[in-house]
Amino acid sequence: MTEAGVVAGILWLALAAYAVLAGADFGGGVWDLLATGPRAAGQRRAVAEAMGPVWEANHVWLIFMITGLFTAFPTAFGRLAVALYLPFTIALTGIVLRGAAFAFRGHGRQAVGPASPWGAIFGGASVITPFFLGCAAAAASSGNLATWATPYGFLVGAFAVAICAYLAATYLMVETEGSPLQTDFRRRAIGAALASGVLGLSALVLAPALAPSLSHALTGRGLPLVILAVVNGPLALWAVWRSRPRTARVAVVAQVLFVLWAWAVGQWPYLLPPNLTIDAAAAPGGTLNALLVVIVIGMALLLPSLYLLFRVFKGGQDSSPPGGEVAAKLAEGDGVSHERRTGTRRR
Repeated sequence: MTEAGVVAGILWLALAAYAVLAGADFGGGVWDLLATGPRAAGQRRAVAEAMGPVWEANHVWLIFMITGLFTAFPTAFGRLAVALYLPFTIALTGIVLRGAAFAFRGHGRQAVGPASPWGAIFGGASVITPFFLGCAAAAASSGNLATWATPYGFLVGAFAVAICAYLAATYLMVETEGSPLQTDFRRRAIGAALASGVLGLSALVLAPALAPSLSHALTGRGLPLVILAVVNGPLALWAVWRSRPRTARVAVVAQVLFVLWAWAVGQWPYLLPPNLTIDAAAAPGGTLNALLVVIVIGMALLLPSLYLLFRVFKGGQDSSPPGGEVAAKLAEGDGVSHERRTGTRRR
């Protein structure tokens, strides 16, 4: 494999990491926006506690991918930046707005109160961002960058939102294990699973007519991974249905990876079908070699730091009491609500 192929593979790994980590953050915003019922405050609290320590770090993969694409494949970067300027701008604006809203709401209301303007911005931006990134992905894979604002582009955008919501719901099932909130997120995971399944299969069925290049990729080299995705989908839903959150989380992450890598493997060696190959779009060899050296050094620093971050803030969950802090706060909230309903006071 050439240096350009190695760099392209690394950048696709970064895209996959962004999809399964930041994608769950976007989905968390969806469920924050749609929090309902007597435990709505607890649902928002669970989202905030799950995202709070790590959401900023997850965007490192997007930054790495953008700078790597600009450095290693300037021709492709230029085409994408010009043709998809509008959806990319909307998506990046959504990333900024959701981050600001999450931070401001967290300091102002501790992210546990009723729906608020900041919460609406956080949730709305969490829907808008993956939707327009999905539209852009549909255009980039279809062989015509001008097709992002089409029914097929919107279909793929809706699929991106649904799969992010599915990821988040399964992650939150683990975060709230042992508490009543787990039942809430289990129901949401089932709904998101059905929605993403219908949208994904619809996109696959309509691809031959509306996105021939993507259809060729998915039914060619990418077909084994597509088959794995189709088989894995019901298994993931079964794990959710049977309330096995950790199995469901792994299965849904695998589902996202199967879809992404089916796309990548299917259109290889084209970076932008139908005529721009990876080697043709690559920067000079000296630039690629220097970039690979920088990537090795950077990952030697980055990966241990991210491991420590997730270990400190997420690694202790397995040994915590069922439901953890979320369950305790929820129980406290339920007790307060009971007092208010009955007019009694604890003694």
